Amino acid sequence: MSAAKQKGTLTRIKVVGIGGAGGKIVGRMMEGDRMRGVEFISVNTDAQDLDRVSAHKKIYIGRALTRGLGAGMNPEVGKQAAEENRSEIGEALDGADVVFVTAGMGGGTGTLGSSVVAEIAKEKGILTLAMVTKPFSFEGSQRMTIAQDGLHRIKDKVDSLIVIPNDRIFSLIDKETPLLKAFSFVDEVLKQAVGAIAELVNVPG
Repeated sequence: MSAAKQKGTLTRIKVVGIGGAGGKIVGRMMEGDRMRGVEFISVNTDAQDLDRVSAHKKIYIGRALTRGLGAGMNPEVGKQAAEENRSEIGEALDGADVVFVTAGMGGGTGTLGSSVVAEIAKEKGILTLAMVTKPFSFEGSQRMTIAQDGLHRIKDKVDSLIVIPNDRIFSLIDKETPLLKAFSFVDEVLKQAVGAIAELVNVPG
């Protein structure tokens, strides 16, 4: 990394949002000020969701498995879909010095698909960080159980894991804030975290 800086080149950072929540996070990060040396990639089993988000590169996974309709809150389907497109995901990660994997734990695609993406990055010797969210309590115990399993599986596949419990967001914002605005706040927190690290590793000198 220091050698790259001496040559005046940027550290190559790729942010991979997987699943519906991950795609929305990536889309949010694409808004506003551009981050130097950062490429945004969206990965999803839901074709319509993928079409709607902004990203430098989009990877549609599980085409035969889900027929573009998503993983239906079945994380094993999300995992299998990512495995089926392992080579395409790997090609998208080529050339990266740092990979951020971001997802909302508790859904079908991102919960275990994120572990597959992280595993691919680590196999390539890339510094791999994950920033994921835990569901709100009101989303139900089933989603929370799924999320906990996802966290357990990804923690050993990354160099660093940052978990943002969505419930904690309401301690930082007005309790009457509409849900969509609350999710936007979460996305903004993640965007600032990636931006801060990108600036840190790409400061000249």
